[in-house]
Amino acid sequence: MVLVDSPVWSLSLRRRAVDLSAEERRLTQILYQLIQGGQVQLLGSVRQEVLSGIREESVFRRIREHLRDFPDVELDKHDYEEAARISNLCRPGGITGSAIDMLMCSVSLRHGWEIFTTDNDFSHYQKILRIRLLVSVA
Repeated sequence: MVLVDSPVWSLSLRRRAVDLSAEERRLTQILYQLIQGGQVQLLGSVRQEVLSGIREESVFRRIREHLRDFPDVELDKHDYEEAARISNLCRPGGITGSAIDMLMCSVSLRHGWEIFTTDNDFSHYQKILRIRLLVSVA
C-alpha cells in the first residue's frame, strides 16, 4: 500500500495534463497505476489539503467526488502520539515538519506503507525516520 501526499493528488486533479512537465506526467501515471492496483491510501487531512483553496465551486465538487472513491485511513490516538514523538526526534537534527507530514510518517511507519510525494521535506525526514518513499524526491 502507498500513502499518497497532497502534492501528488494536486498534480493529477488540480492541474491540466498539458501543463505538466514530462516528470510530472510520469508521476501522475504512477498514481493512476496505484489507483488501478487498489494500492492507494488517503489521510483525511490530506483530503482537506487537496480541497482547500479551490476557488471555483464546480472544480471543488469534481475533485471532492473523485476523492470520495478513497476512504480515509482510520487513525487513533497512537498515530497522533507517534507523530508528535517522531517530530520531537527530528527537531534536534534541525528538521521540522508540519503536523500533517509527521502524521503521514507515523501512519506510514505503523503500517509499513511507502509514501508517494513530491515534497522534498520527506527526504529530510528519511534521514532520521525509517520511512520509505515510493520515488526519490531529492
